[in-house]
Amino acid sequence: MSATESHTFAYLGPVGTFTEAALKKITCDTDVKIPYANVTAALDAVRKGEAQYALVPIENSVEGVVARTLDELASGDPLTIASEVTLPVTFAFMTKPGVTTIKRIGTHPHAESQCRAYIAANYPHAEIVPTASTSAAAEAVSKGDLDAAIASSAAAEHFGLEIREDNIGDNAGAVTRFICAQKPGWMPEPTGNDRTSMAVFIDIDHAGALLEILQVFAKYDVNLTFIQSRPTGRELGHYHFIIDVEGHIKDAPVGSSIEELRAICDDIRFLGSYPREVRS
Repeated sequence: MSATESHTFAYLGPVGTFTEAALKKITCDTDVKIPYANVTAALDAVRKGEAQYALVPIENSVEGVVARTLDELASGDPLTIASEVTLPVTFAFMTKPGVTTIKRIGTHPHAESQCRAYIAANYPHAEIVPTASTSAAAEAVSKGDLDAAIASSAAAEHFGLEIREDNIGDNAGAVTRFICAQKPGWMPEPTGNDRTSMAVFIDIDHAGALLEILQVFAKYDVNLTFIQSRPTGRELGHYHFIIDVEGHIKDAPVGSSIEELRAICDDIRFLGSYPREVRS
């Protein structure tokens, strides 16, 4: 991504999501930022040429992976990762001003799972309504469709809501990692602190395939930073793996590992080599 050019970014909306806050870390005032209702729509915007990049969440330090993002990267028209962004995540409990009865609370499932202690202690009988994003929950409250939302303080400000309590998460150190996806073609040069991502497909009848994969990485002294199995959807028991490793595909150990894996795997979808964000 050139710092001197304007770009169009799709992101998980609406306005006021944590994804929008993360997007501000990698964009400038001249960039165009378009919110989409869900992860699939944001990534499809790149596939259709409506945007050059899409920023979507991929994992949270407390809740774990965002399954839809993993599945979208492994299927459909190929996309690659241009960069990653991390963001500390804090949650606020919000309502319309003056609301006293709270029966229905909206939030994204990942946010709900990170605020369970607060909900159990304060609203044990309320219905938790899952929404496509935390900001979508705040928007629903502003329209009168829900009594309260768990979202970011930015969402409360954007939709004119009152924050009843801030920093309600069960884990004060929660961090979400986002990936910036693009069409294949351009790849960042090695920086010495990179991550390479891939989707690895193995044969359903290939016993010991995962062990073989791990042994290849061990042979070349490549460190895995992330591995997650996901069903392919083709048939019961057929899985692929999303794997992140330290290093760039242009680094000999990583490149050699991937080439050797191609001999024992049904397929490998290269998802990109990109700089790892250093958190302070």
